[in-house]
Amino acid sequence: MANLAKDTPKAGPGRAGDIVPLPEAVRTWVRVAALSFGGPAGQIAVMHRILVDEKRWIGEHRFLHALNYCMLLPGPEAHQLAIYIGWLLNRTLGGVIAGVLFVLPGFLSILALSYIYVLFGNVIFIEGLFFGLKCAVLAVVLQAVFRIGGRALKNRVMAAIAAAAFVAIFFLHIPFPLIIIAAGLIGYMGGRAGLAAFKVGGGHKAGSGTILEDRDSALGEDVPVHARANLAWSMKISAILSALWLLPVAGIALALGPANVFAKIGVFFSQMAVVTFGGAYAVLAYVAQEAVQRFGWLQPGEMLDGLGMAETTPGPLIMVVQFVGFLAGYRDPGALDPLMTATLAAMLTTWVTFLPSFLWIFLGAPFIERMRGNAALAGAMSAITAAVVGVILNLAIWFGLHVLFAEVRAISWGAWSMDVPVIGSVVWPSLVLTGLAAFAIFRFRMSVVATLLLSAGLGIAWTLLVSWGR
Repeated sequence: MANLAKDTPKAGPGRAGDIVPLPEAVRTWVRVAALSFGGPAGQIAVMHRILVDEKRWIGEHRFLHALNYCMLLPGPEAHQLAIYIGWLLNRTLGGVIAGVLFVLPGFLSILALSYIYVLFGNVIFIEGLFFGLKCAVLAVVLQAVFRIGGRALKNRVMAAIAAAAFVAIFFLHIPFPLIIIAAGLIGYMGGRAGLAAFKVGGGHKAGSGTILEDRDSALGEDVPVHARANLAWSMKISAILSALWLLPVAGIALALGPANVFAKIGVFFSQMAVVTFGGAYAVLAYVAQEAVQRFGWLQPGEMLDGLGMAETTPGPLIMVVQFVGFLAGYRDPGALDPLMTATLAAMLTTWVTFLPSFLWIFLGAPFIERMRGNAALAGAMSAITAAVVGVILNLAIWFGLHVLFAEVRAISWGAWSMDVPVIGSVVWPSLVLTGLAAFAIFRFRMSVVATLLLSAGLGIAWTLLVSWGR
């Protein structure tokens, strides 16, 4: 076999300690961000194809090791993976650049769509667009249940964890963070005990074909000098990032009062950044539970509209929270112009949602580099992923009730309660369009973006037809 190292790119002139030239890294991260559609699986696949297969900057095993750590963290794992690899290749500045560029295209796209939504949402064309997107998003969430379930539920223990998570959140309304923490503890103990059921892993499939060994990549298999565990550096960077994250939130709450919409947004989404494990769809269950039912910032259908925006724009799916913050500010503007308040609220939401990702990576990655193959961490990840299946199933049912039925009622007995649809209130156009979207995804393996665009077009056509028939 030819020596692959001969073809591995080496760093050119630039800052000392950079594995690859920083200007080339910036151009590559711009490309990664522009192509990051299709949720975390698609985004991770894009990074793998460009950084491992094409650029050969990082080896297969090193890439998966970084991914496994990111999947154990709260927040968007694809965003955290970009920060991690950017840091490995170009130190702290590289991590910051990779993380910012990964989010920026999605932020700008959703901000533009949010303006259109609140200014022209009552236009027939826009109504049809989001009607179609809602139906497609429901099919996409169902696909996520099957996709993640097929990967995570490899044995009866994992299936039992998923079932328990579903019962806990759907019937008992136990908060999502508690469910994930409990699953993580069970998995950690099972992995530490060496039980076979907790060795299934949970990472996304990175790629196939010839594997690029770590030693043949630009990064190599050794830990770079800047990536070696340094408690003083980790504490310093963590203090800076914690101040950038928490001081603005505390300042807003003290200056404007805890009842102010900016204070509520800052506190709520900061809490979300700490406790939301398991990917974007799991996060949505928590956001929907709180933003819709507790704060009343938006309606269930509008939550689906926001998810449709996030699905059709580059960047992490968790960018949907930016839309939630935008609507919260728009509907509670105080003394400011509604659009100004909405824009500031969207910026604040994005800041407190994504800045913690930098904290988790810069604080923990140097130590994680020394912990490859840790059985206890792998067990925790496996159990959390299994619990997320149950949480996403709850999300699919919740979305389905509000998309397919015009009326939903709550019934309860003892500590149990659940929402049930009024059968006579079924919305037939939504049912038909959701069925078509599901058929496109499951039968024809149509991509998420293509399905969303097709459903949006059908939604527009149906709405226009109904309008002309009046």
